[in-house]
This record gives sequence, structure tokens and C-alpha cells, in this order.
Amino acid sequence: MFKKKSKTIEWDRENLIPIIRKSICTGEAVVGFKNKNTREFMEIMLITDYTDLEKFVKMYGIEEEIKTEY
Repeated sequence: MFKKKSKTIEWDRENLIPIIRKSICTGEAVVGFKNKNTREFMEIMLITDYTDLEKFVKMYGIEEEIKTEY
């Protein structure tokens, strides 16, 4: 009857890039934002499966492809 509306979290689209960081050794993946100016990475959440990545994309309203760094 009452659906929960999903709100997108606002983020600085001019200075931040969404990035997936993967470990070469363990394969662990985290997703977050990288600052274009300082190259500092801000970790948001651990990715255990594809649904976690979908949740991140919906939460932040990301429409472009997310690059992967190792």
C-alpha cells in the first residue's frame, strides 16, 4: 500500500568520481568516490555481490559506468 520512496544522496559530481577498488591479492572490492583534485579515495561500502553494487548506484543516482582500480 505505502511504498518507501528511495531518495538519492547528493554528491559533488564536479570533483568526485565513483570508483570500485579491488585488491589484487584477495579480490576484495569496495566502492566509493575518488577526488579528482587530491586523488583521495573515500570508501563507502564493501561489495560482496552484484546487489551491493546496484544498491550503491541507486543510493547515489549514478548513471555513468563505474571504473575499477587495482
